[in-house]
Amino acid sequence: MELRPYQEEAKTAIFEQWGSGNARTLLVLPTGCGKTIVFAKVTEECVREGERVLILAHRGELLQQAADKIAKTTGLGCATEKAGQSCLGSWFRVVVGSVQTMMRESRLRQFDAGYFNTIIIDEAHHCITDSYQNILKHFYKAKVLGVTATPDRGDMKNLGSVFQSLAYEYTLQRAIKEGYLTPIRAQTIPLRLDLSRVGIQGGDFKTADLGCALDPYLYQIADEMKKYCAGRKTVVFLPLVNTSQKFRDILQEKGFRAVEVNGESKDRAEILKGFEEGAYDVLCNSMLLTEGWDCPNVDCVVVLRPTKVRALYAQMVGRGTRLYPGKEYLLLLDFLWHTERHELCHPAHLICENDEVAERMTKNLEESGMLVDLEEAECAASQDVIAQREESLANQLREMKNRKGRLVDPLQFELSIQAEDLSNYVPAFGWEMGPASEKQLASLERLGISPDQVGNAGKAAKLLDRLDKRRREGLTTPKQIRFLEGRGFNHVGTWQFDTAKNMIDRIAANGWKVPASIQPAEYIPSPGEGGEYGW
Repeated sequence: MELRPYQEEAKTAIFEQWGSGNARTLLVLPTGCGKTIVFAKVTEECVREGERVLILAHRGELLQQAADKIAKTTGLGCATEKAGQSCLGSWFRVVVGSVQTMMRESRLRQFDAGYFNTIIIDEAHHCITDSYQNILKHFYKAKVLGVTATPDRGDMKNLGSVFQSLAYEYTLQRAIKEGYLTPIRAQTIPLRLDLSRVGIQGGDFKTADLGCALDPYLYQIADEMKKYCAGRKTVVFLPLVNTSQKFRDILQEKGFRAVEVNGESKDRAEILKGFEEGAYDVLCNSMLLTEGWDCPNVDCVVVLRPTKVRALYAQMVGRGTRLYPGKEYLLLLDFLWHTERHELCHPAHLICENDEVAERMTKNLEESGMLVDLEEAECAASQDVIAQREESLANQLREMKNRKGRLVDPLQFELSIQAEDLSNYVPAFGWEMGPASEKQLASLERLGISPDQVGNAGKAAKLLDRLDKRRREGLTTPKQIRFLEGRGFNHVGTWQFDTAKNMIDRIAANGWKVPASIQPAEYIPSPGEGGEYGW
């Protein structure tokens, strides 16, 4: 099977991380972008080198999916380490293992610490728990790859206690833009459900309390679904089994061909098959289908399980992001839960890495009340936030006139080059959180960046990488940015080096004054400007 370009990039990046000494690294791919295919190809490469590979997962369905995908894409067979099944004595070099089985001391004792050369953890956002840690501690010699779809910076920071680096991340926004996932349109429903009395357990809302809070609104929600979900294949996520069953009955009263599935459903496979083939148009479940279930023709998701955990929210919405013939977009219904807890997940959190942009986008969606494309909404919210930041930056720069005159403040540089990834950077891994080295600080100062505001080694590394990339691409230097923006030009960071040099030469030839024919605040370089002065 030929990998997609981003999958090939991911595979290459993983081996580069391992080769550079980062024995534990992460791969982040959105749901529906083929993470299993990527780690199947990584497994194939490891086996070709004579290695033995363990693939860990916390659910039987995920283990079977991994084994099936590896067989289909690489031709490799898998042994199983689960309950009464053991891989010991098998000639297969690949083992799919249940965490619940392998975490037991009696099981681990059967394996030498070096038995596996590589461990791959599916749904790696679960691996912070003791059960996973016991396994990793036993096989401490192994290289480790964690694979997850979580977009949550908070989750990534927690995973930084287990992993040393992020090998590759493919964002939901990029996947949609490049045509590998379906566009998402959100419809905000003006129905406020009161969560003020819902308790918190394990960092998220208590499911029992959520069920009680949701019950009084189920008929109203069903009425709203009649307006928006008619003719769509819809999955509804609810907090409790009895709430899910109750809502199924209400939807049936309203004319939907609704069905419900839960962990105790003996006919689960038949129900899911019937839904996929069109026997039902709404599938209600109590968080059963967040992982390991694929139905590409789902084109509507209703989240009635409010959550603070972005990974969980992304898993729910991810059930409808896969491509399917005739599917134009995924409709996501967003309810205005009434709560003072601002960390509640909304559609904005699927696509915005920055909380400030997400908050603005959520507010814009609420005020709109219309069906809105998430990419367009994120772009508008980003522009609003950038405008606010630039106003704030101007105030900050006025206060910084006594600082080193020849250096650019990192914040000015980031806003000038419009690098939101730098502005929003949060260190996740241990080495990133440490102080920047003397060598890093000296390099930044030599290149024109004031090192005073660079708070950690990770930020310093990202700035130096970006400066090197800009040099290779022929873009402006920090010193050019500071000189020209100091004279009123905007976003000089987006200019070519030669364009900036020509402008500086012209200003110098005019006695270090901007020529009267140029209005700096309104000036935009023409494409392909060059020549002696480029005019």
